[in-house]
Amino acid sequence: MFDHFVWSVLTVPVVVVALTTLLADRLPPSPAAVVLAWSAAGAALASLLNLAAFTVKAVAEVPLVAGHLGWSHQTVIDDTAHVRWVPWLCAILLMWSAVGVRRVVTRNRRARSMALHLAAAAGHHGVVVVQSAEVEAFAVPGRPGHVVVTTGMRAILADEQYEALLAHERAHLDQGHPRLMLLSDLAGAAHPVLRWVSDPVSYLVERAADEHAASMVGDRRILAQAIGTAALAAGGRPLLESGSLASFAMSRRPGAIPRRVTALLGLQARKRRLWPAAIPAVLAVSSLVWTGEALYDLVELLVLAHGAHR
Repeated sequence: MFDHFVWSVLTVPVVVVALTTLLADRLPPSPAAVVLAWSAAGAALASLLNLAAFTVKAVAEVPLVAGHLGWSHQTVIDDTAHVRWVPWLCAILLMWSAVGVRRVVTRNRRARSMALHLAAAAGHHGVVVVQSAEVEAFAVPGRPGHVVVTTGMRAILADEQYEALLAHERAHLDQGHPRLMLLSDLAGAAHPVLRWVSDPVSYLVERAADEHAASMVGDRRILAQAIGTAALAAGGRPLLESGSLASFAMSRRPGAIPRRVTALLGLQARKRRLWPAAIPAVLAVSSLVWTGEALYDLVELLVLAHGAHR
């Protein structure tokens, strides 16, 4: 089983992060955000399942537990006798991952609850203007979803820039971007290395929303001006601290705002191909398949241990 640990827990997440970092600026943003977010989620799930399998193995190595369940604990130990530390390390990592995932889910629920409370206080859906000096705007998913804009943001934008902002935020709702950002955040919580995927995915969903909004407005310069104006005016902490509720004026990725503006102004125009994104996707799928074999090996080991106990 140790080879499964090496591939799914140690190798694939690192390679997925490296490929994501390398490819994020070289892929068409909208489909790339989907592929990379789900690749990270797949790699994280495979890692969690491997950790869970080794945790079961660690418990099965305890003589008292093995004796109660009718297993030979020595048979279980012998399977990874050369790396006795791996099952117990996996048990610790699994608990750490569970805590991290719970924190992300709790933070996301709290942020969405606060956003929905703001919308309810405004008394309508669609576009909700909130009294706040913060320069902020974000899309809140739901049925229906809505866009929250602070009065501070509305005050600094001209009418055509404000329409571009609304088109940008509606694109987040139409294309399911909050879900993709939540997926990448959960992947990072499940595996520490995969935290490095969140920023590229966040950047890609912003670029995807930028392109959609620019096509709706019909003038890329207007949206670029709105982004630049909002970024210069924004300061302090965001109104809602949640990675799955993307901020129009702030970015988690250093230098993302200038790159978005540059892309909108056409200064980096080049042909972008999607096929390289298939590489991390294939790696994630291979890790899940390999994990399935690890679970099968675990069952075989426990059956063998049960037979050896007789």
